[in-house]
Amino acid sequence: MTQITPVGGRVLAVLGPTNTGKTYLAMERMAAHSTGMIGFPLRLLARENYDKLVKMKGANAVALVTGEEKIIPPAPRYWVCTVESMPLDRQVGFLCVDEIQLCADDERGHIFTDRLLHARGAEETMFLGSDMIRPLILKLIPKVEVITRPRFSKLSYGGHKKLTKLPPRSAITAFSVTEVYQLAEMVRRSRGGTAVVMGALSPRTRNAQVAMYQAGDVDYLVATDAIGMGLNMDVDHVWFARMTKFDGQRPRRLTAPEVAQIGGRAGRHQSDGTFGTTWDCSPLDEDIVRAVENHEFQPLQQLVWRNSDLDTRSVEALLRTLEARPPSPLLIRSRPADDVEALKALAGDGEVMGLTRRPRGVKLLWEVCQVPDFRKTMTDAHTRLLGQLYRQLMAPGGRLTTDFVAGQVQRMDNLSGDIDTLVSRIAHIRTWTYISHRPDWVTDPKHWQGVTRGIEDRLSDALHERLTQRFVDKRSAGLVKSLRDGRDLTGHVTADGVVFVEGHEVGALKGLAFDMQADVGDDDHPTLMTAARRALRDEIARRVALADAAGDGAFALNEDGIIRWDGVELGRLLPGERLLSPGVRLLRDELLEGGQRDRIRTRLLTFTQTRIKADLAPLARLAAADLSGPARGIAFQLTEAAGILARADVEGLVASLDKPARAALERLGVRFGGAQLYLPALIKPKAAAMLGLLWSVRHGLPLPAPLPSPGRISVPRDPAGDGLLRAAGFLPLGPRAVRVDMADRLMQTIAERAQDGRLIDLSGLAPLAASSNAELPEILMALGWRLRRKPSVEEGQPPAPDIWVRRRPDPTPVPVAAKPVAVDADNPFAALAGLAEKLAANAAPPRQAGRRRRKR
Repeated sequence: MTQITPVGGRVLAVLGPTNTGKTYLAMERMAAHSTGMIGFPLRLLARENYDKLVKMKGANAVALVTGEEKIIPPAPRYWVCTVESMPLDRQVGFLCVDEIQLCADDERGHIFTDRLLHARGAEETMFLGSDMIRPLILKLIPKVEVITRPRFSKLSYGGHKKLTKLPPRSAITAFSVTEVYQLAEMVRRSRGGTAVVMGALSPRTRNAQVAMYQAGDVDYLVATDAIGMGLNMDVDHVWFARMTKFDGQRPRRLTAPEVAQIGGRAGRHQSDGTFGTTWDCSPLDEDIVRAVENHEFQPLQQLVWRNSDLDTRSVEALLRTLEARPPSPLLIRSRPADDVEALKALAGDGEVMGLTRRPRGVKLLWEVCQVPDFRKTMTDAHTRLLGQLYRQLMAPGGRLTTDFVAGQVQRMDNLSGDIDTLVSRIAHIRTWTYISHRPDWVTDPKHWQGVTRGIEDRLSDALHERLTQRFVDKRSAGLVKSLRDGRDLTGHVTADGVVFVEGHEVGALKGLAFDMQADVGDDDHPTLMTAARRALRDEIARRVALADAAGDGAFALNEDGIIRWDGVELGRLLPGERLLSPGVRLLRDELLEGGQRDRIRTRLLTFTQTRIKADLAPLARLAAADLSGPARGIAFQLTEAAGILARADVEGLVASLDKPARAALERLGVRFGGAQLYLPALIKPKAAAMLGLLWSVRHGLPLPAPLPSPGRISVPRDPAGDGLLRAAGFLPLGPRAVRVDMADRLMQTIAERAQDGRLIDLSGLAPLAASSNAELPEILMALGWRLRRKPSVEEGQPPAPDIWVRRRPDPTPVPVAAKPVAVDADNPFAALAGLAEKLAANAAPPRQAGRRRRKR
């Protein structure tokens, strides 16, 4: 085995337990050099030591570089960074990496291993960490000098204590936001108050909390394992409220070295410290206690490694080099990290792959894939964001647009919502803080850095306020414990749908929807939902399979637009691209996974289309008919107009129909009325109800739609509802909306009585429109008739009868173009879009010319 290391100056490994002064030594050594760089494992730790070095060397000499914060003066001589953000292209005299034993960490280990193997100072290189890594450093780093430092004070086990019995100057450790603030609230109630420290807090919030503790305003500190990475405070005791943590893949118990790393924060310098357990955490095993007290741990066997010599000539080459085998049996290839998974996902995007063929396309794609996902959502939401970033960065200008950045950032500046919402917003704004520190990606990076930092601070304060008020009952506490212990949760559903998890009644399952019990507080909802989701996974999968395999008879689409499965609501109709092709939105799908959502949505869409084709069979046949020319255009426009079309809008197409084409349309049920083209079969109740529903969904109208009762000939007209009534088969005529077949019959009757252009006999017309005699004049006027002025008569003579005549046309008529239905350019009917106008324009002149010839 041969491991090539860079040429550099002296290489030292300063190893030992906590409280040995390793970080202090490194900072002093760096200050003794003219230039230096040090990498810390945490953003908070980097900020703390940056502040110290600024006091020693001045702000103009020191730069701070983390993923989410950059303070870089014009000519810095010292660089304080997170390990991931170390600018290794800058040569410095002294270089140091803290907590080098993290080379064995599953998630971040490959970064630390890369620094161990390749990062060097020109004059001196120093690695700080646990003695567990000594054997591997000796084998991997030629000529390394190992310095062992003993702990300044004694660390001893203090056993288990109740939360209310903990001594002052105690730190209580947990491993989730919810637990940290839950413990903080309990300590506040029993002991007057506590400070809070978490890696997710903004530096401003964290510094204020530490200052409050250091000043003695409070005697207790509740923290995550962030305190285990060198945050130096006057802590005498460390108590573990949990011994399990989520490592990115699964909950697991802490190892003895991790207990020592966190518990070792008790006792500073020459002051002894104690560690133990509290709350509902069991006492520690004797083996762990002995190992921690004596600082005796099994040495590391392998370090996590990932190839850093990458080939960016193509995405395939990049993936190949990322998956290269380690050069030594002492190294183990890292598990697929988030950036590699994102790269693989984007490699399946044809548009993205096309952009990678441009200059620097692959290199930029890899940089974009390394944008961290602080939300840890384990969904494709982050990948979609990365795709958006990459497309914009590869567009002309090469930067993210200001509107895009503003839209993403400003929607996070919202302090409302529950705990989960605030946590999600903080994580999301942290991603944008990271992006804002890429000056080659954004316009005015200083502005956006200030905006994102301000939002993060406000959200952190709001989250603190929410969580400190949290109260957890026995039910929630029991389920939280089961979740944190990583045990499989037992759950079952009774015959009437009541859901029990670990013996606790948590709600009811109706179809695929889970209803939480009414007495569950808002803050407890996330925990119980997580428990229910895990315990009901198999039951939900079974129900999804049943719904997917169910016949159409098991589903119902009602007038409210909701699709039900065996009486349980599953989805709601949404506007689609076409009137007859609505979309479907799932209702209450919180327990479904991505693939399950797709299965149910597809099944509901299939049922919906089947139901539409059944209820609107005449319209479906018309849409699918093998027609050509004007007949095809008429069929398309009738389909889009819900089966009723003003004849004037397609008069050109109608005039150009030959006899076979007209007969074909008539066989398909199309009636050529005097003023309307329509399908009489669509007037029937089932078809009218479906058309009314689809029209309402398409136009966002309230449901159920207020449709006329079956059998009605006409209804009073509200002009605001003309579109809906027309879809249901009713034409607006004056004060009434008249069913289209009766309106056609009315017009035919009038035409028969007024062959000389005069309408005198009105008897029997009002019943055809189901109107009163008083309403009839307005109906006639809506049909284009007017009452001629009565001539004067001599006294004693009977009055002249009412005579209705056609309204005179405009003396200077302006041709009114038909209002064609908007047609997609890719639609097969697109070629007919202008046909009606052409035919109308070409049809009239020959007839006029013919009349002139006959006159001559």
